[in-house]
Amino acid sequence: MSEKMSRPESSSALQKSMIVLSALLDGDRPMGLAEIAQHTDIPRQTVYRLARQLEEAGLIRRELGGDGFTAGAALLDISIDALRLANRSLPVRGVLRNLVELVGETCNVGVLDRDQIVYIERVECDWPLRLQFRPGSRVPIHATSIGKLMLAHLPSRTRTRILTAQALNRLTEHTITDVAELDKQFRRIRKQGFATNDQENLHGMVAMAVPVFDPKRRVIAGLAIHAAIARMSLSQLEDHLPRLRSAADAIGESIHDLLQPEEGGRAIAVTIPERN
Repeated sequence: MSEKMSRPESSSALQKSMIVLSALLDGDRPMGLAEIAQHTDIPRQTVYRLARQLEEAGLIRRELGGDGFTAGAALLDISIDALRLANRSLPVRGVLRNLVELVGETCNVGVLDRDQIVYIERVECDWPLRLQFRPGSRVPIHATSIGKLMLAHLPSRTRTRILTAQALNRLTEHTITDVAELDKQFRRIRKQGFATNDQENLHGMVAMAVPVFDPKRRVIAGLAIHAAIARMSLSQLEDHLPRLRSAADAIGESIHDLLQPEEGGRAIAVTIPERN
């Protein structure tokens, strides 16, 4: 952020707290309190007081081993709940329904929540052989297409922390549990713009995911298509890349439209921030 945020002199404590949270979410790294004060034009003493309250509420947390602050667990939970609620009034489900009609397989949107992927919307296909998940379901981050996609676009330090802080369980004989091998996949994912899951989570199921971007081209979610390998191979899934990317763009625009502020207000982007 290169410019200070405008702040009415009569701003309430709640408004100032929202401005502080917005500054943290808009940034691409943890921010110290002095830096927040400089960018928001809020007095440093006020920023310190607000930060203590926000930290106690779990909305922000101090960076491990540093003086910067980033989004806390409570804010991440609120963000995910807000995205789920938004889907009731956004055309996201309609986009997924149209996509399922075109490709004939189940499609879903997922976001990163700490060290897992949580589905915020999902539309099932009509085939009798299919996975039965609902919005809110959680899946492993290292063995799913959306999980690998989100990991690939995290800062390397954040990605390493996530992968080394948990056991990378072998779910099938195809599951990749070696971090070095996963890193090779992450480089390929960033280069080609999509991620695949070749029976790494469940036997007989393949998947492909593409990123959902915000207006700043940050990856905020993943859109995936799932299929039984008896019906569709990975190479056949890739034939649907143009359709998936078009749908992902529509979903990203829908989320962005919801998060635009009303006249005279300011929006806080409901995204899943990168962990540091």
